[in-house]
Amino acid sequence: MIHLQLVTLKGVKFDDEVYEVSLPTMDGIIGVLPKHMPLISVATSGVVAVRRNPRDSDAAREFFAISGGVIEVEHDLLKVIVDEADHADDINQAEAEAAHQRALEAKSQAKDQVSLDKAQALIERTGARLEVSNLRRRHQRR
Repeated sequence: MIHLQLVTLKGVKFDDEVYEVSLPTMDGIIGVLPKHMPLISVATSGVVAVRRNPRDSDAAREFFAISGGVIEVEHDLLKVIVDEADHADDINQAEAEAAHQRALEAKSQAKDQVSLDKAQALIERTGARLEVSNLRRRHQRR
């Protein structure tokens, strides 16, 4: 097992023993399992998927939408330190869709590079929340 600590600016979101964690990085999605080599990487906005036990199905995974941060793996301890993290159960589908739509509109109305960059970051954050909400709904139907 590996110990996962998911920490945000507001406090600890997850702190428990797990079997597998998938994380978004600048180089793509990585998977962390027990006995993973030491690693420090940049986390990007996206979905963190947590499998608590080796025999758990994909439908049993827990999902978090995260914003950018840092990932550190050392001695079966995985620390993920991010600005924001929302558990799938805490995301309202309708609110996530509305927020994502507003972010897309902000990008289309951006008048300068700073506004465009802010809108793109917002699109990535709201997109991750929407994806996590959709994953939760899809797995609840099974």
